Amino acid sequence: MLYEHLGARPRIHDTAVIAPTAVVSGDVQIGPGCQVLHGAVITAEGGPITIGEHVIVMENALIRATAAHAVHIGPHTLVGTLASIAGATVGEEVFFASGARIFNGALVGDRCEVRVNAIVHRRAVLPSGTVVPIGWVAVGDPVELFSPDRADEIAAAQPDLDFPGHVFGVDRDTPDLMVQLTERYGSSLARHAQDVRIDGPAAGGE
Repeated sequence: MLYEHLGARPRIHDTAVIAPTAVVSGDVQIGPGCQVLHGAVITAEGGPITIGEHVIVMENALIRATAAHAVHIGPHTLVGTLASIAGATVGEEVFFASGARIFNGALVGDRCEVRVNAIVHRRAVLPSGTVVPIGWVAVGDPVELFSPDRADEIAAAQPDLDFPGHVFGVDRDTPDLMVQLTERYGSSLARHAQDVRIDGPAAGGE
């Protein structure tokens, strides 16, 4: 399903294949030879998404850009089932295994591997060829890799982490943090009420 969002329509190369149950929304460019499989969601929430040639986005993966963080994914990259990439820049020939999580502002170099359920934290920078092992966490620039049982060390490596402020624009110390966060973010997401489907039987009369 293809949607116009905030006046922007997806631009999909003629040789790319988008499954009928995938969703592509807004300012998204998908290159030649790409495959976007069932249940995948590629949504440009105010910032652009650019996907290079021969990228495979597996079932139920999520790729999301924001106004603050565009997404770029280089050629010959595979985004595994249930993986998510939010506001990150990805090089060429990168492998994201099932359940990998890549957060806003991260930079993943060429030929990296982010294995099953591994995490690349906000603004982490992975040099070319980095392997993040199964379930491990990548933090910082220069990057450090931690096993998931080292929570205190992970926190210490990113003392300026302010996810609510950086992603949602709400100060972490706000007394009614979740009230402010959900109302502000909900207002932004409500703009999808004006989306126009541009393919299929409900394509606005097309």
